[in-house]
Amino acid sequence: MTEIEIGDKIQDFRLRDQKEKEVHLDDFRGKNVLLSFHPLAWTRVCAEQMKALEENYELFDNLNTVAFGISVDPVPSKRAWARELGITHIKLLSDFWPHGEVAREYGIFREKEGVSERANIIIDEEQKVIFFKVFPAHELPDMAEITKVLETQGETERKK
Repeated sequence: MTEIEIGDKIQDFRLRDQKEKEVHLDDFRGKNVLLSFHPLAWTRVCAEQMKALEENYELFDNLNTVAFGISVDPVPSKRAWARELGITHIKLLSDFWPHGEVAREYGIFREKEGVSERANIIIDEEQKVIFFKVFPAHELPDMAEITKVLETQGETERKK
């Protein structure tokens, strides 16, 4: 388990979303992807983090970006939580079994607590890491920071 770094090619995964649909990361080549890890559903800061993703869905779409919320919670919990929060666009992915496998692969699993770190990882259209930040568990990630990275990425892509 090594922490990922800027420029790394991201490890592929297959996880189920709140609707029990399998999401394969490789299916999103050609798009930027925001992987927004949160420790546990049904907690205040995690709820705010996921609602912020949902509120920025159109912005992400305009920036050729797909955002995912990821935690170790099982699919039924994710489904009920999405309903509770009014999440209709963002996919909430379950890294439940093998427990925290994706978070472990990315070096952000907290063994003692059995959850992932609160972290945002942005990968570009070629699935290389362009942004990686771990936040204190009690801190809400800054959406303006994410937006700035994605806008800069969009400018870079247009210049190619």
